[in-house]
Formats: sequence, C-alpha cells, structure tokens
Amino acid sequence: MTPNLEPAKVKSDSGYVSGPEAQPDANPYEALIKRGNDQPDRIQAIYATHRTNRNAQQRERFLASDYSGLAIDPVLLRLENPEIEPGFKDTRNCLVFWARPPDHVVKLACHLQHLLKTAAPDLWLMPAHRMHMTTLEVTHSRTPDEISDLVSRIRPAIPALTNITYTHRSRLVKPMISYDLSAVAVSFLPAAGERVLSPTLRARRHGEHVSATPGDGYTYHHLRRDVYDLLETTGVEVDSRYVLPSAHITLARYLTPRDHDTPEKRAAWIRTIEEINKWLETEVWYNDHGEFIGEWMVGQERGLDARSGTLWYGGGRTLMGGEGF
Repeated sequence: MTPNLEPAKVKSDSGYVSGPEAQPDANPYEALIKRGNDQPDRIQAIYATHRTNRNAQQRERFLASDYSGLAIDPVLLRLENPEIEPGFKDTRNCLVFWARPPDHVVKLACHLQHLLKTAAPDLWLMPAHRMHMTTLEVTHSRTPDEISDLVSRIRPAIPALTNITYTHRSRLVKPMISYDLSAVAVSFLPAAGERVLSPTLRARRHGEHVSATPGDGYTYHHLRRDVYDLLETTGVEVDSRYVLPSAHITLARYLTPRDHDTPEKRAAWIRTIEEINKWLETEVWYNDHGEFIGEWMVGQERGLDARSGTLWYGGGRTLMGGEGF
C-alpha cells in the first residue's frame, strides 16, 4: 500500500503551518481589513489575538493528559532519512510569492533556532538561506507541467508583483514564537504606530517616502490583499491552502517524538518557548540599542520572490526577485 504522504494537517490547526481553507470571497484579505475598519491598530489586534489564542490552544494540547503526539511530516521525514524509503522524492510543486527577511531578521531567527535546538536537539531547522514568509500562495501540490502552465499565464505580471514592495511598504514588529504539534515559527504583527527601531528605516522615515499610505496605514495585510488582486488580473485563480491573520517565518519542524515523549519533556518545552517569548517582549520589541532588532519593512533589502517548484521546505527556484530598498 502506498502511504499517504501529505503533510500532517489533521492534528495541527494552529494556522502557522496548516489550517482551515480560505473563506470564499472576491478577495479574502479584504474581509479582515473591513473587520478592522481599515485601522492599523485594529488589524494588529486581530493578528495578535490570532497568535495568542493559537499558542494557548497548542499549550493545552502539549500538556493534556491525553496528549495525542506530534504531527510529524512524513514527506520531510523521508527526505531527511532516505533509508526509510530509498529513492523517495517530493512531487508537490507549488507557485508562491515570498517575502524574504532582511539580514538582521535572519540573525534574530537563527538565534531563536539555537535556543529551540538547545531545548529539543532533534528538531529540523529551516536553513537560514531558505527562510521566508509566504505573502501569497498561488497554488500547491501540482505537477511540474501544471505549474509551468500557470507561470506562463502570470509571467507578464511577475515584475509588478515582485516589485510591489518598493512602492507599497508595510512594516512588521513584535516577533513572537508561535508553535503547534507540527512546527515552530517566529511570527510578527503589522505595525501600528510603534517607534521605529531600525536605523535604516529611521533614516528613510526622514528622507524619501514612497509608501502607498503614510506611516503604518498600509499594513502587511493590505499588501497581501493587493498582491492577491494583482495576481487575479492574470486570470489565474488563487488556490491557497488557507488565509489567516499570520505573518510568520517557519523556524523548525519535528522529525521524531524523542524530545517530547514524556509529560516532563513537554512541560519543559513549553517553558522554553514562554521564556523566549518573554525575552523577545522585554529585550527586543522596543529596544533600538540591543543586539537584535525585531522590526522590518517588507521589501527591505529584497523585493518579493516569485518562486516555483518543490518549495515546501524552502526549496524550489526563483522566477524573479523584486528590487529591494
């Protein structure tokens, strides 16, 4: 019998790696903007509530007396351990637009990975050069020919899509570890008037300003909405797995239950995550003189990355990368 090799989604519904299907709408991102009255503080609050509630839910699952186990991804497991199924290949081709984090965010993410790996040595870590945040998933789990056809149809719009962040700038702040039974991510919130921390961004605030909306009025959710609209002008239907108020970079996935196979280990894991989040809030969120900066503007250093192929774990190939600033 051929095993079901779709990544585990039933046990994991945190929304950071897997989650519910997108709600039908002309543009599903517009609904949240309307819900927040197009106000950055309210949009930020929706994102914050989502990640806080999800973490609380996952905490309960890890610490439950009837703990059901980790949702280990069978595809990644086979890719990392070829002896399980010699010759196995991931055949799920995707088409996406990624936001690539600037170097200072990669530095922070790598530090967080170190802290997590110290607590759970068997974690699989996303390589630093593959780190990304999915701004729009056009489609997933297709054949190479299907992806090739879609790429040919959207190709005229790819330059505008990848360069949109040069003139439509959205800021992200307040990093926090978000987790579920499948993976661990660092998630951010759309900015809403917080003090600018990055010297680079501070200089630009007093110099050129090309944002579509002054200040933080143009949020990351607005960017996602506009990328969706621009993609739809090509006639290609967006087939995302989910649409959620989340801006996250996957840091790690579980490949074995060994680090979490007792109640004591799971309790220690949750304590580690909560300690990291406390450190982020007190030492990173508002600190412009510390070693780490947790703020970034999407498009900083790199525009959006139009990417296709077997990219579930940061792979695939770049079709075009947008201009950074």
